Amino acid sequence: MRAAELLIRCLENEGVEYIFGIPGEENLDVMDALLDSKIRFITVRHEQGAAFMADVYGRLTGRPGVCMATLGPGATNLLTGVADANMDRAPLVAIAGQGSTHRLHKESHQIVDLVNLFAPVTKYAMQIHAPEVIPEVVRKAFKVARAEKPGASFIDFPENIAAMSVQDKPPLKVQEPRPPVPPVEKLDQAAALITAASTPLIMAGNGVLRARATAALEAFAQRLNIPVTMTFMAKGAVARSHAMSLGTSGLAANDYISCGFDRADVVICVGYDMVEYHPHLWHKNASQKIIHVDTLAAEVDEHYILDVGVVGDIAAGLEGLAARITPKQHNWAVGLRTTIDHEIEQYAGDTGFPIKPQRILADLRASLAPHDILISDVGAHKMWVARLWPAQQANTCIISNGFAAMGIGVPGALAAKLAFPERNVVTITGDAGFLMNSQEIETAVRLGLAIVILIWNDSKYGLIKWHQDRRFGRTSHIDFNNPDFVQYAHSFGARGFRVASAEQLAPVLEQALTCGTVAIIDCPVDYAENMKLTEKLGHLVCPV
Repeated sequence: MRAAELLIRCLENEGVEYIFGIPGEENLDVMDALLDSKIRFITVRHEQGAAFMADVYGRLTGRPGVCMATLGPGATNLLTGVADANMDRAPLVAIAGQGSTHRLHKESHQIVDLVNLFAPVTKYAMQIHAPEVIPEVVRKAFKVARAEKPGASFIDFPENIAAMSVQDKPPLKVQEPRPPVPPVEKLDQAAALITAASTPLIMAGNGVLRARATAALEAFAQRLNIPVTMTFMAKGAVARSHAMSLGTSGLAANDYISCGFDRADVVICVGYDMVEYHPHLWHKNASQKIIHVDTLAAEVDEHYILDVGVVGDIAAGLEGLAARITPKQHNWAVGLRTTIDHEIEQYAGDTGFPIKPQRILADLRASLAPHDILISDVGAHKMWVARLWPAQQANTCIISNGFAAMGIGVPGALAAKLAFPERNVVTITGDAGFLMNSQEIETAVRLGLAIVILIWNDSKYGLIKWHQDRRFGRTSHIDFNNPDFVQYAHSFGARGFRVASAEQLAPVLEQALTCGTVAIIDCPVDYAENMKLTEKLGHLVCPV
C-alpha cells in the first residue's frame, strides 16, 4: 500500500469522522486515499476556517478535530486556528503536505520549516521521515493532543514519503490513561480548610468540562452550600438557574463577582487554568487561601500560591472532599446572586434602537433550548456574552478566551452543527469578526447545514473603541464600512434578515432558526452600553 493509505488507515483507527481542509499539490496522495475511506473530507474556503472548525469540534466532543493543508501558505494559514486550539485546550491534529525530502535542505519553492514553525503553538510537531513510522507518529499525535492539558499536534508529511510503498501494517492500539484518584492526605488537608472557612467560593474552569465532572461539581456545591463562579470558558459547568451559581468571572475590570472574591476566605479552584482568568486579577492582595482541584499540578505564579493541591481525577476529588466536609448552614453569597440576577432581567423588555446588548441576549436565550449551542466570536460582544449569557448546560456556550482569536464564529458554528446536527447552533459575531471568515458560509450552504449567524453591527472595531475611550477619551482608526449583509447572504444562497426595531428581533430569530438553511441576521447594536458598564463598574458598591 502507499504510505498515504496507511496514514488514512491510522486516522480511521483514531475514530476520525471529519477532516477539514483544502486539497493541494503536495497532499495529492492523501486526498486520493480519502476516496476509499469512511472519513468525510470537508472542503473549506480558507485553511484558517479549517483549523477553527477542527478547534471547535475538538472542544465540543473531546476528540481531536483534524485539519489538513498543503505546504507553504496552506500550512501557515492553519497557524492561527492551531494556536487557538492549543491555548484553549482543545484537542486538534493538523496535517500539512510538504515538499519532497530531496529539496528540504535548500531554498526551494514554497518550502518552509513547518515543524519548527508549528512547535511553539503545539504540544507535538513531527515530520514523517519514513513510511514505516506512520502508525507511531499518528498514535502519538492523537495521544498527546488528548492528554491533559489537551492541545494541538502537527504532522508534516512530505509528498515523496506519501507516495512510497510500505508493507501493510496495522495501526497501533488506541489507549488513553485515566487520571488517578487524589491522595487521601491531600483530601484531608483540603477538607479541613473548607470546613474551617466561613465564606468559601468555588471557581470552576474549563477543566471541569473536559473531565466531564460537571455533575460532580454541581452535587458538591449543592451539598455543601458553597457558591460557584465560572470562567468564560467554563460557562454552564453549573446551570445559571442553579441556586449556587454566581455566573461568570473573568473581566479585568471590577465586577460583582469581584465582590465575591474579596469576601471569600477560601477559593476552591476546580479545573482552573490561568489562561482563562489570570490570578493577579482576582487574588490581588493574596489574602485568600487557595485549594487547587485539577487533573494536573498547578502552574507556577506568584499570585497562585497553593495551600493545598488536590491532583487527580476531578470528579473523584470532589466526591472525596464532599464526604469529608460538614455542609455550610447557608449560601453566604445570596445577596450577590440577587444583584446579578436583577441586572440580567432589567433590560429584557428594553425597546431602544439600536438594540442594547442585554436585550439581544435576553431574546436569543428565550429562542433557544437549554441544550442548543452558542458560539461567541471575539470582540465587544464576547464580553457581554461572557458576562450575561445564562448557560444552562456544559459545552453550550463556546468562547475563545485563551488565544482569543477573531474569526472563529462562522467556522466554529459549522463544526458545532456537524458534531451535533440535532441542536440549534447560533454564532454571535461582530461585523469585523464575521468578515474575517465569512467565506465559510459557502461551505455551510454546500453541506446543507442550518446555522444562524447573528451579526452585532456597529461598523467599527467596537472592543478597541471601548478600550480607547476608557484609556484616552478618544478613538483612533477603528471605523470601517460594511457590505449589505442581507444581499451578501443571498449571494451565497443563504437567508438574510435585517432587524429594524427591538420588537422585531424575537420574530426574526424564530424565522432564522426554522428556515432550514444558513441564516444571517444584521442586528444594529447600541455599544454606548459599553462605556455605561465601565462607569457603573467603576462606581460599584458591593452588595451586603
